[in-house]
Parts: sequence; C-alpha cells; structure tokens
Amino acid sequence: MIIRGRGIAKGRGEGPLLVSPDPLSFLSGVDPASGIIVEKGHPLQGVCIEGKVLAFPYGKGSTVGSYVLYALSQNGHAPAAIVNTEAESIIATGAIIGGIPMIDHIGIPMNRLRNGVHVVVDGDTGEMLYDGELG
Repeated sequence: MIIRGRGIAKGRGEGPLLVSPDPLSFLSGVDPASGIIVEKGHPLQGVCIEGKVLAFPYGKGSTVGSYVLYALSQNGHAPAAIVNTEAESIIATGAIIGGIPMIDHIGIPMNRLRNGVHVVVDGDTGEMLYDGELG
C-alpha cells in the first residue's frame, strides 16, 4: 500500500516501523552514542531506534535536538527514516542535516500503523510503501 504524505527531508530509507503514540524529545530523550530512547516514562524507553523507521506524532524539547539527530547519524545510530503526523522545525532540521529521510501529513493516525511492518519512506516524493495491514 502506498501512503502519501509530504516530503520533508530528501532521500529514501527503509526498515521495520517503530511507532510511538507520544511525542519524542531527542535532547535528553535519546542517547546519541547508542540510539536508545532514555526518556523516563516514554512508551519506547529502552528501545533502540537505529535502522528503524521511527514514527511519532511530533518532536518536543530544545533546538539542540536537531544536533542530537545529526550526532545519531554521525555515530551510525540514526533511524532509517522518520514519519511524523506534523513535522516541526527541530526534527525537520535534524533530519535534513543528518541525512535522514522524513515525511509528514500521511493522513493516517499513528495508532493505525503497526510496529515491525516493513516500510520504505521516500522523502523526495513524500510517500511511504507500507507492506502490511493497518490496525
């Protein structure tokens, strides 16, 4: 199934979906040395984002979060791609400088996307190839 959205950061990334129902802060929320979500109480606390297509509603926190995304990319622990309900400047900037494909406005609630489904995100076209069933 092709899910159409809006391209934010160019490129193509693929991998298993990792879906968060909650927003995510990269500053103090994700360890740039390991790619593990460390934000206390976050539904994905303890999970590694490396190589996953990370889907979450939107980012939160400091503008330094952009640099954390860049550091994740430089350290080899970045997500393969990012899908947001609504991109905001912190995450968009980090995805762009980190070379992480990103889309938003997919028109499907995050809670319908399933963890582990293999997807391909194309930041140039704003499309996501979803190889599974929606919830």
